[in-house]
Amino acid sequence: MDIQGRNALITGGAIRVGRAITEALAGAGANVFIHYNRSSGPADELAESLRSMGIRAVTGSSDLSDPTGAGALVEQATAALGPVSILVNSASGFPADTLGDVTPEGFRAAQDLTLASPLFLTQAFADQLPDELQGSVVNITDVKTMRPYREHVSYMLAKGGVDTLTRAAALSLAPRIRVNAVALGVILPPPGEGEDYVNALAADLPLGRVGGAAVVADTVLFLTRNDFVTGEIIRLDGGAHLV
Repeated sequence: MDIQGRNALITGGAIRVGRAITEALAGAGANVFIHYNRSSGPADELAESLRSMGIRAVTGSSDLSDPTGAGALVEQATAALGPVSILVNSASGFPADTLGDVTPEGFRAAQDLTLASPLFLTQAFADQLPDELQGSVVNITDVKTMRPYREHVSYMLAKGGVDTLTRAAALSLAPRIRVNAVALGVILPPPGEGEDYVNALAADLPLGRVGGAAVVADTVLFLTRNDFVTGEIIRLDGGAHLV
């Protein structure tokens, strides 16, 4: 797929990994709809920066903890830019709970934000895509779905669902829409943690370093451009699966 001139919707596109993905897609010539929930300042700043470089960049807010708003978000992006042919599901939470203390409310909240919203965004994306256009969906998941955290059980179950959603949607939406995912390892410090925390994790990796958001953006570009890849989940873990 040639990204130039395409319209892209990136959830959580104003900060952290989502911001790097937005910048990479815009740098490749895509028009971008930058979704945010609470990060209005970073979203507006990023959009203004991209517009100064000649990119069509629009921001829009939606609380994806309520997945019933997914369709309206896609409609908002389509109204602002035209048909959206690239969707990146990056928005996610990282709640802490264990099998011993997880509650029905906490579990449902994690599923709604991290799994249900990508599901219904993908559905709405497919519904609005004109017949003559090819589409690409890239989900952001976690390498730890294979060896889960004990302290984030609701999050892990939701991200495991994203892995299955990626494969199921790739099969259901082929050949017109490709669906892939990027599984993140030690990429950035978690919210509330600093560089020392993430560097300590990276020290145990075969590659011995933090990945950084740029490697995620590069992989999203690859999956968006490559027309013969679908249903794949690419691990960005610095070799952690080898040890």
